[in-house]
Amino acid sequence: MICLDADAVGPWVCARAGGDWIPGRGTAIGWVSKGNLVAGVLYEDFNGANIVAHMAGEGNFLVRKFLHFIFWYPFSQLKVKRVTLPIASTNEKAIRFVEHLGFEHEATLRDAHPSGDLVIYKMTADKCRWI
Repeated sequence: MICLDADAVGPWVCARAGGDWIPGRGTAIGWVSKGNLVAGVLYEDFNGANIVAHMAGEGNFLVRKFLHFIFWYPFSQLKVKRVTLPIASTNEKAIRFVEHLGFEHEATLRDAHPSGDLVIYKMTADKCRWI
């Protein structure tokens, strides 16, 4: 089930992806399974052309309905040209996951993360197979 409560999903994503949730920071979409939040995407820094996303998930959350909705929102609702996704270079599991979703590596920011580098991924509407 889709959850649109940013004050529930935002802190959950931040606790798993790193960072601090500040109310009003952005918007968030979560996936609830068996009464528990198991996945979420936090969106922030929308500027009309781009939005920054942070993702987190636990267990089995790869549900097509959820994947469709988390890409429908930025590309169809907000009409952005791209979604930018920063990931710590040490988070190999997250990197494999976003590459599986179709995100493309765009840049590596050396020493921009507390654990090392920050890897920047992007997804454009024309390359998104989920909408």
